Amino acid sequence: MTYQEKYKVLIDQLKSYKKVVVAFSGGVDSTFLLYAAKEALGENVLAVTIMSPYIPKWEIEEARELSASFGVRHEIIQAGIIDEIRNNPEDRCYLCKKAVFGKIIAAARDQGIDVVADGTNYDDMGDYRPGLRALGELEVKSPLKDSGLTKAEIRLLSKEAGLSTWDKPAYACLLTRIPYNTKLEEEAFIKIEAAEKIMMDAGFKAVRVRCHGDLARIEISREDRKRILDENLLDELSVKIKEAGFRYVTLDLEGYKMGSFNDTIEKR
Repeated sequence: MTYQEKYKVLIDQLKSYKKVVVAFSGGVDSTFLLYAAKEALGENVLAVTIMSPYIPKWEIEEARELSASFGVRHEIIQAGIIDEIRNNPEDRCYLCKKAVFGKIIAAARDQGIDVVADGTNYDDMGDYRPGLRALGELEVKSPLKDSGLTKAEIRLLSKEAGLSTWDKPAYACLLTRIPYNTKLEEEAFIKIEAAEKIMMDAGFKAVRVRCHGDLARIEISREDRKRILDENLLDELSVKIKEAGFRYVTLDLEGYKMGSFNDTIEKR
């Protein structure tokens, strides 16, 4: 099936919902889903974004701006760090998704909407994503996945639709920057967010700042490794990241790897 045919399947599926709440982060997938939902259902769409200590403020603002540009109603829900994930367990994603989507489902019901949809795509089925189990248990719809759309196809369709997010790097919540079985502190999220913003402002878009206590382990794309090896730039970044709250700043020689902490699970 071509990506255009998959898009038609997506639109037909969205139309069958009549009304839908889209769990909206402002990333590539959820933005495209919100765009398609608006195309399919017009005013019968509500975007809901979670605001928490482990979601960067700039992501919340981008979600606000994108939903406004689509003319879609937008609700922001506050969510703290639930007790079940305070020590960042290996099933953290499952526990967090269960709690967060419980809040989104409650918000949907308050609006008289029965269907909640998220931006899981077809490629996500091949990664370690315990959160998908929570979505299944809560009967959250994943129409991008169900229509067979891959990340590359979503980017292509987003580009054709003129969406600014078509080439936006993948970005996961800040919980993924902290090793499993480590106590979660809000101060850590503050310094991680600040450090990643410093790196992004310096032109490193695909970046992760992994937090090991007072040590920042920076992962950048393999393509950017040569560019960062400039002594003046390294000194400047080190000073700024230390000012953000870290004592030591290191560069991961292997470069950015999605879900790098998952290796500690797979090797057991």
